[in-house]
Amino acid sequence: MARSSSRSKRGGKASKSRKSKKAEVKTDEVEVVEESRSLGIDDGMVIVTTLILIAAFVFTDYLLGMDYGKGWFFVDKFGG
Repeated sequence: MARSSSRSKRGGKASKSRKSKKAEVKTDEVEVVEESRSLGIDDGMVIVTTLILIAAFVFTDYLLGMDYGKGWFFVDKFGG
C-alpha cells in the first residue's frame, strides 16, 4: 500500500497561490486632498492656560514689589 502525501499547509513545500480574476479588478485612482488645519479647542486651551500662568506670575511679582520691595520686575516700586 502506498503512503499518501500530506496536504497540510504547515511546513513542507510552499503551495503556489492562484490569483483569481476577482482580485485583479482595476480601480480608479483617488486624489487625497488635505484640509487646512485651523486652531481647535485643544490649541485654544493651551494658549489660554499659558496666558493665565504668565499673568499670574506678573501679578504676583507686582504685589511683591509694591508691598515688600522684592521680586524681579517691580523691586523699585515699594510703596511702604
